[in-house]
Amino acid sequence: MRTASVLLRSIADVKEFVNIMNKCEYDVDLVSGRYIVDAKSIMGIFSLDLAKPIAVNIHSDDCSELLEEIKKFSV
Repeated sequence: MRTASVLLRSIADVKEFVNIMNKCEYDVDLVSGRYIVDAKSIMGIFSLDLAKPIAVNIHSDDCSELLEEIKKFSV
């Protein structure tokens, strides 16, 4: 499992992030405080506090392409 931190500043960022996540074959979770949501769920993401950075848990060790794609959201 790999972990990164992202900040989704706008609705467009959330939509782009979800589109990137939906191309993944493995599970990806977002963790904000005590809440964990599926990173492929736009409704789940909007239930989080988007004013703060969010941890991204990628359930794969071979995810360098994904990390490169979400680099623009990295904190």
